[in-house]
Amino acid sequence: MSEIAKASGLIDGPQEVMDAAQFADVSGVTHVLRFDEALCTGCGLCEAFCPMEVIAMKDGAPVAVAAEACWGCETCSGQCPVHAIRIEAAPGAGCAAEPEEPAPPLDKETRDRYREWAAVLRDVLGLRWHPVAVSLIRAGEPLPDVPEPTERLRYCQALMAARRGRALMMPANRHACPDGTSILGLTPIPAKLASGELYILFHKLDSVEAARRMVGERPSLPARSVRATVTCPLDDPRCKAEVVAVIGTPEQMMWLSMATSYYTGHRHDFHASGYNAQCVETTLLPLTTGKINISFGCYGCRASSDVDDAMMMMGIPVTLMDDVVRGLRELGKRAIPQSRDKVYLPPF
Repeated sequence: MSEIAKASGLIDGPQEVMDAAQFADVSGVTHVLRFDEALCTGCGLCEAFCPMEVIAMKDGAPVAVAAEACWGCETCSGQCPVHAIRIEAAPGAGCAAEPEEPAPPLDKETRDRYREWAAVLRDVLGLRWHPVAVSLIRAGEPLPDVPEPTERLRYCQALMAARRGRALMMPANRHACPDGTSILGLTPIPAKLASGELYILFHKLDSVEAARRMVGERPSLPARSVRATVTCPLDDPRCKAEVVAVIGTPEQMMWLSMATSYYTGHRHDFHASGYNAQCVETTLLPLTTGKINISFGCYGCRASSDVDDAMMMMGIPVTLMDDVVRGLRELGKRAIPQSRDKVYLPPF
């Protein structure tokens, strides 16, 4: 078990695996899968790629054999070479959850402090979009008063929505990526992901052994230990944040790294792989280690969100934010403007 896992109670290695059909939650979001018979070639890629085993080929045509288990991840439609699949989402028809008393609103002092952090990050770094406040609501904790999306979204999509100013709370039945939810502790991991099978189909790794090693080595929270994720603009906070996620240029990430070590001179050991960028690298590692971490993004977040090719990400534990902001203010007095002015660039 890794040092990270020992320190934080993470699962490091085999995770609880759940049969795909057990993920169905009719009180969440239901989906209708529509197959265009005129376009469909019967290639079977939709069946192969579906992580939830919703689709099966019958008589050479795809059929939704477990539509109630569909998470709306759109992997099937994204992999269909002729775009013959359309997924339509609607509120579930099951019984609504029992109403409960929401968590108390965030106190004014904390709100003001978060807004001050956001202002410094945006003004000194020149961020185009909002820094994002991330919270994981643990099992048994009351839910804050934050709107849920009407459709399922990937966690990385919720981060990007918050970056653009939208606050969202997502219980498991609002998440579209079963890989991310298993990492963040909302659900067990589906068998097709735990086995590494899907990573080989995507040509992300060379072998099943390599895929299993990647899945086994990445950290994750215990299944069902988290009730919901909350992502908000840092200057519009709805509950106490645990991580501040910043999406920006490599140059902006450099200044954040320097701000974190401004008072200590400490160099950073970053963990990045290109797999599970937002859930592991930007969120889980900063949350559990208490250290900043960078991410280059991953296949999923770049394929399903508006994050620009020139952008990368950083997760900052809230416990470090006061020092980061103080250091950034100091760097903004001379180092940042001089560097951006290219003061040492020889004339040509």
